Amino acid sequence: MKLTIPENIAEIVPYPPGKPLEELEREYGISDSIKLASNENPWGPSPKAVAAIAQSLSGLHRYPDGSGFYLTAAIADWLGAGMDEIVLGNGSNEVIEFLVKAFVRTGDEVITSHPSFLMYQKFVQIRGGCNKIIELKEMRHDLDHIIETVSDKTRLIFLDNPNNPCGTFFNTEELDRFLKKLPESVIVVLDEAYVDFVEPEHRIDILSYIRQPTGIPAVVALRTFSKAFGLAGLRIGYGLMHRDITNLLHRVRQPFNINLPAQRGALAALNDKAHYSTTINKTRSGRSLLQQEIRQLGCKAYPSHTNFFLIDVGGDATTLYEAMLHKGVIVRSMAAYGYPTFIRITVGTKKENERFLKTFAACLNELGYV
Repeated sequence: MKLTIPENIAEIVPYPPGKPLEELEREYGISDSIKLASNENPWGPSPKAVAAIAQSLSGLHRYPDGSGFYLTAAIADWLGAGMDEIVLGNGSNEVIEFLVKAFVRTGDEVITSHPSFLMYQKFVQIRGGCNKIIELKEMRHDLDHIIETVSDKTRLIFLDNPNNPCGTFFNTEELDRFLKKLPESVIVVLDEAYVDFVEPEHRIDILSYIRQPTGIPAVVALRTFSKAFGLAGLRIGYGLMHRDITNLLHRVRQPFNINLPAQRGALAALNDKAHYSTTINKTRSGRSLLQQEIRQLGCKAYPSHTNFFLIDVGGDATTLYEAMLHKGVIVRSMAAYGYPTFIRITVGTKKENERFLKTFAACLNELGYV
């Protein structure tokens, strides 16, 4: 073939998907493995959501509701938002794509941090925009450096809050200072995929910023049903924003972008507050226990506002990852993120956490890390 490939597309490095769990078990000759590498919800979705998804299957010959009316109404009720302040996405990453499509032209600049979610930069590159990447400072967004980087070409600033992979979080006071130093022409996007795990008293009142159309830049928030609600396999998320931005995103949104099972499952999940609360409480207690035990093993467990956290293992993280993988415990090495002695783990069930600690301790001893 003789293909003419745009330079911005040719330079993109594809997102690296992980291998299926079954394939890893086959390759390594293991079974009954546990995966604590992808920040998934180990308790799964609400039984009410599972039932609603099953009931929706008889209607798969029909197109889904193109407006997502009932789910949008339920989200609005959950948050105290207006339906016209919400845009649904096939995962919150689709809302990221909408924002880039709507506001970024060839040569425009978008500011992101590193490390953070890789897809911010990929969508910008696809669009022909210019990525301005600011390194984290002490594992937190370097808001001062970001302000210094803003130019008349800056269109969007993406900030994951809490940050992935570090689990750090900036508060209302820090956000206030940041916004007041930015031009109103910029849009600040707060990716709040893990906000459900943040203690309520520390969360940012995002709607108060969204509804402030002058004096500060426009603020957009991204949310997902993948984490606290356990619906990662359905790919369902949404954005919160001023109605003027909502109107623009609907112009670039494809019709029927949210499938029927996703709409029904997410709606049922919102209506099961008890399951949601149980997930949050188990995550927080499991995280606390894990961090306490890890510190007793001689490693540093970093504070986190999410369902995951970082561990400095005191040696090569990738070697430890491989050692644990051979014992059927899958974690994430942070070497590719610039932290060669760190791993990231997701809080699991009580049984998974106990197995992790036993395996972790054994591998540390075998490798002589502590």
